[in-house]
Order: sequence, then C-alpha cells, then structure tokens
Amino acid sequence: MYDELTQVDIDKMQEEINHRVRVLRPQLIEEVQTARAFGDLSENFEYKCAKQAKNRNESRIRYLERMIRTAKVIEVKQTADTVGLFDQVTIYNEMVKQEMTIRIVTTLRQDALKGLISKESPVGKALMGHAVGERVEVEVSPTMKYFVEIRAIEKGEDDASLDISSY
Repeated sequence: MYDELTQVDIDKMQEEINHRVRVLRPQLIEEVQTARAFGDLSENFEYKCAKQAKNRNESRIRYLERMIRTAKVIEVKQTADTVGLFDQVTIYNEMVKQEMTIRIVTTLRQDALKGLISKESPVGKALMGHAVGERVEVEVSPTMKYFVEIRAIEKGEDDASLDISSY
C-alpha cells in the first residue's frame, strides 16, 4: 500500500533527510568515536548511548527514504462546500455528545492530540466529500459505529507549518 502524500510532505521529508545526513550524522559519528576512546566498551555507557543515537538517526533516514520512494503524490483539490484535505471541520459527536474541531491531514502529519486527523482514519474517511449539516456514520470496526454531524467547514490549504510525525 502506498501512502498518499502531497509534494509539501515529500519536500519536508527530503529536508529532514538532508539535515540528518549533513548535520546529525557527522556529529553522532564523532560522539561514538569520542565515547569509544574512554576505554573498556563492555562497561562504557556513553559508548552504548552514542551508538543507539547513531542507529536511531540511520533508521529514521532509511524510513524517510522508503516513504519518499513508495509515496503516491497527490494534488490537493479544493471543493467549495464539502470536506477536503487540510480543511478544519467542526463536528458534533453524537456518541459522546460533544462538539470538536479537527483538521483533516495526510497520514504523515497526523497527531490526534493536536486535532490533526488522517484522511485514512475512520473519521477522516467518513467526513471527506460531505457538506455542512450532513450526518455521517463513522465505522471504527464492523461492530463499532457512531454518527457525527458536520457543523462547520473552514477551508484550509497545504502549508509547511504542519510538522511531519516521527515514529
């Protein structure tokens, strides 16, 4: 399965890769070499931590490169009166009897704690293409479903202010 990402997502990932390769990698290699010089590696906690940090950096670089390689680049198409990508949507959740405001984003920028909901999530899938006033069924699983009502849509655009998520 390919992740559907925007060109801004790809650019942000490439920017992070460049920073990790050009800035972090040399620093981390130097830290490993410095810690290695402290002596006995079996009892050298600094060496172990430096190696872990270097390995995490290399892992993140591989992850981002794989995401770019396998991504399907999509265009953000705005429609006048329905929910689309990057729109801020106010919904009323009938199950918990609460109104909330969320923003529909790509999977790479999701952060539920900040109200950034992936278009691939059950809520995101259910809301896409629907208009204000519509009552939409959100299917979490075959046995778990609930309804939300779309109360307002504020049009958004793909900007670089939203961070890409770490793993």
